[in-house]
Amino acid sequence: MAADNKVTGWYPEAKVVRSPHFNARPDAEVSLLVIHNISLPAGQFGTPYVDALFCGTLDCHADESFAKLQGLEVSAHFLIRRDGELVQYVSCDERAWHAGVSSFHGRDNCNDFGIGIELEGTDSLPYTAAQYQQLVRLTDWLMCCYPKITAKRIVGHCDIAPGRKTDPGPCFDWSGYLAAIAGMVPGALSKDE
Repeated sequence: MAADNKVTGWYPEAKVVRSPHFNARPDAEVSLLVIHNISLPAGQFGTPYVDALFCGTLDCHADESFAKLQGLEVSAHFLIRRDGELVQYVSCDERAWHAGVSSFHGRDNCNDFGIGIELEGTDSLPYTAAQYQQLVRLTDWLMCCYPKITAKRIVGHCDIAPGRKTDPGPCFDWSGYLAAIAGMVPGALSKDE
């Protein structure tokens, strides 16, 4: 990892699609990793619509389910597609708009101090091996660049917005993911510890 990657917050292996939906972080230091899922339309993969949503160019007439997305300004730092392709929309040093109303250990506004990773998927379908492999590599890089992110500070959207969000859903393999991280990062702990 080159030192300048940490300064800029751009992962060197990601395809860059810049989103306008971000702003400066407050003085908060990055210390949380939030895992989400997304598919547009719901349950359909490989479409251009996630990029369009995060870039503010979504044609809300392209699918009737998009009507509720009209005017929505949202982004994530990363998207991992089903085939493992990694896209980055916002520098990790900037605040992407992914968590919404959220709280972690009594601290509100998780966008202020969190990095958001979207997995192309749904709550009810297993994620692919390629996605987990890419997620583990990305997590390793993020934990090196932002040492306050530890396994105890990796959560699902459901954990920081309970009752409002359910992703990444019950099909996400937390134990396998965290075991893979523990194998790469000395001292990593399980999510439940």
